Amino acid sequence: MGRFPRHSPAPRRLFMAGFTGAILFGLVACGGDGSEGGGRGGLTLNGAGATFAMPLISTWSSEYQAETGSRVNYNSIGSGGGIRAHTDRTVDFAASEAPLSPEQFANAPGTLTLPFTIGTVAIAYNVPGVEELRLSGEVLGAIYRGEIRRWSNPAIQELNPGSELPDTEIVVVHRSDGSGTTYVFTEYLSKLDPVWAEDVGFSTSVSWPRGIGGNGNEGVAGAIRNSRGSIGYVELSYLDALSLPAALIRNQEGEFLAPTLDGGTLAAETVVGQLPAGHEPWHEVSFTDPPGAGAYPISSFSYFFVYEELSTLGSRMTRERAESIVRWLEWAVTEGQRFNNEVQNAALPEALQERNLATLDRIRFNGDPIRTW
Repeated sequence: MGRFPRHSPAPRRLFMAGFTGAILFGLVACGGDGSEGGGRGGLTLNGAGATFAMPLISTWSSEYQAETGSRVNYNSIGSGGGIRAHTDRTVDFAASEAPLSPEQFANAPGTLTLPFTIGTVAIAYNVPGVEELRLSGEVLGAIYRGEIRRWSNPAIQELNPGSELPDTEIVVVHRSDGSGTTYVFTEYLSKLDPVWAEDVGFSTSVSWPRGIGGNGNEGVAGAIRNSRGSIGYVELSYLDALSLPAALIRNQEGEFLAPTLDGGTLAAETVVGQLPAGHEPWHEVSFTDPPGAGAYPISSFSYFFVYEELSTLGSRMTRERAESIVRWLEWAVTEGQRFNNEVQNAALPEALQERNLATLDRIRFNGDPIRTW
């Protein structure tokens, strides 16, 4: 399979200005109102799920409407909410950083999984006077468990020789909703901290030992920005939007890395040759804490979930709507990839795009194939 493309910075000033306002005022949904009319005669498609993916899907929905006239209404309610909506068959598609668990997959028979981008989870902090902060997975686990409670703790100081860390309380921030970002972060902690793995584990929602909760990536980013001495985890574009600094995280090679597109891409390359088919379970797919120089250790795919037989979505589904869903997903995983870099998401390699097209070929409406063009 082909290697992932490398990335260079792309201008994103106009998008990020609007995105910052969305975070500050809680306006995180994008698209239309769920009605059938979508401009120039197109339909309005309805999706829900990850806030991690919202900046990218928001950008895509605007571009897609301009090109096709069809609108995409995406409700960024968190991965857990998106998975529930998919299971309840109330949306046309769902998005999540967490693949379906075996139980969720069994409860949503006929689900197809399509990775649509590679994202990185940044560890943001608000510690005045600390311009660079180095952390490891072991120390992060101890912070989130409450074993380490002050910035001056020797374990943190050992990773930051020459830095004067304040003797102040660490304010832990985490998600309060079901979250794919939480899944990725807690899976990473479970690999590095055996106590965390035993006592807390990983999921889209866990019983947090300590800390304050924020709703969505935007809620966590806002809490970090407003709380001195705080630390939390957010998708990379939310970090940029609020000008929060990110800790450098130690990878398997002993490198301390900032979250970047290339770092996430290098991490994803460790699994790309071993991925299941789109109609198979994906719960074992993971590239947190991967081997390899330059690989950022808290990275993940984001996934679309859609049903193989779209008539199972009920009477609202028509052949026209089914075709519109497939055309949107095809555009997102191929042509839409050119916009990923603008919102700090890495594009899929061509080989993975082709795998997604093969998955889309499986979609039916009343038993008849959709993608016949």
